[in-house]
Amino acid sequence: MGLVWSDRYADHDTGPHHPERPARLSGIKERLAHAGVFTSTVPIAPAAVDLALVQRVHSAAYIERFRQRCEGELSYIDTQECPLCPRTFEVARLAAGGVLKACDEVMAGRVESAFCPVRPPGHHAETDRAMGFCYFNNVAIAAEYLRQEYRLGKVAILDWDVHHGNGTQHHFEADPSVLFVSLHQHPLTLFPGTGFEDEVGIGPGVGTTLNCPMMPGSTDEHYHRAFERQVLPRIAEFGPEFLLVSAGFDAHVDDPLAHVDLSTEAFEWMTVQAVRLMRELGRPRIVSVLEGGYNLDALADCILAHLQGYALPASR
Repeated sequence: MGLVWSDRYADHDTGPHHPERPARLSGIKERLAHAGVFTSTVPIAPAAVDLALVQRVHSAAYIERFRQRCEGELSYIDTQECPLCPRTFEVARLAAGGVLKACDEVMAGRVESAFCPVRPPGHHAETDRAMGFCYFNNVAIAAEYLRQEYRLGKVAILDWDVHHGNGTQHHFEADPSVLFVSLHQHPLTLFPGTGFEDEVGIGPGVGTTLNCPMMPGSTDEHYHRAFERQVLPRIAEFGPEFLLVSAGFDAHVDDPLAHVDLSTEAFEWMTVQAVRLMRELGRPRIVSVLEGGYNLDALADCILAHLQGYALPASR
């Protein structure tokens, strides 16, 4: 298994009291080091993404506006929930680039799977605006990269962050070659207010968006049922050549920003199901990318559970 890591991801300074803060990274690093993860995984060093690749997802005008606001030391972009420091633009490039390096390692067969604890996260970022702590949509950029650079015909994205991945859905909702599957707290009860069950794609992409809104208070049992009845069958039917996971851990019961009550073990279980399915399909290629998770202890615990899920036998 591969692991993307760079201490430079902590250089995106969101200021005091912001949920998506550098301490998320330091807490993860301490826990992974204590568990021996850095010595038991294949290290993947990120490099800043080529902006031509970013333009497959984001408009050139937005990219330039983002760059200029950082260089001008402005305090935020588009919304105050997306604060800036002078290094944010380059750190966002490094985050997207780290995910692409992980995809390269998997496609080369050097690892079967990889985890990318990058920041800032990405799944809320729209074509021309930042939102929800997100600036560049890391997973969407990776999906475009896999299709265009490696000529993959089918890529699936599984998003289990507690907040709906609006940016990812909107980018691919008319594209039949990318399946987007999301489990998230019901949009009537949580930001960003998208991801209703009847959002199934548009035009030629109808049927390649699956939203599973979960009511506040949902537990492991509810997620197990959604996986077994909806998520796994839909991914199996689609038959992807590669699976990207927007791995948010803010559906944990102790997370302060939502009201879904998953246990730590739920994230191991979901990972095992994804690994097993991709192996059964004969295409065991998975890259997972950190999105949310704002209770530092719960976040570190859930990431360890996620990594353990990758390590378990597919028959479990």
